[in-house]
Amino acid sequence: MPEASLTPYADSLGIVVHGDEGGSPVLTCNFSANVEGRPGHLHGGAISGLLETAGYALLRRELAKLGRTYRMKPINITVQFLAPGKPKPSYAAARITKLGRRNANISVEAWQDDRSRPIATAILNILMAPEEGSAEA
Repeated sequence: MPEASLTPYADSLGIVVHGDEGGSPVLTCNFSANVEGRPGHLHGGAISGLLETAGYALLRRELAKLGRTYRMKPINITVQFLAPGKPKPSYAAARITKLGRRNANISVEAWQDDRSRPIATAILNILMAPEEGSAEA
């Protein structure tokens, strides 16, 4: 999957790669009717989708650097909503806290105006199963 290519789910939410922050892709989601929950607020599912997509984008990037090919499956994803999402662009970036041979632990933050004031955070625990025919299988 190319660097800038995201999932069809991310495309449906309007999530795109915005830039890079310390080696981690920064993703953005503009506010629209597709991601509106209660009037004038970002839907919690859209925030969760942004967080999850940012985590997987970083993991894919790191695995590609290492030449490792895996099928990734979520073990557990925990989201904490800290503030309501307003009708403005939202951003998310991830950090890998552990990258092992079979699983990865990733933390992600989403924010709007101020990077130091997240609107939500997430912890992702991902199982990585080797692709058929890979050296790791």
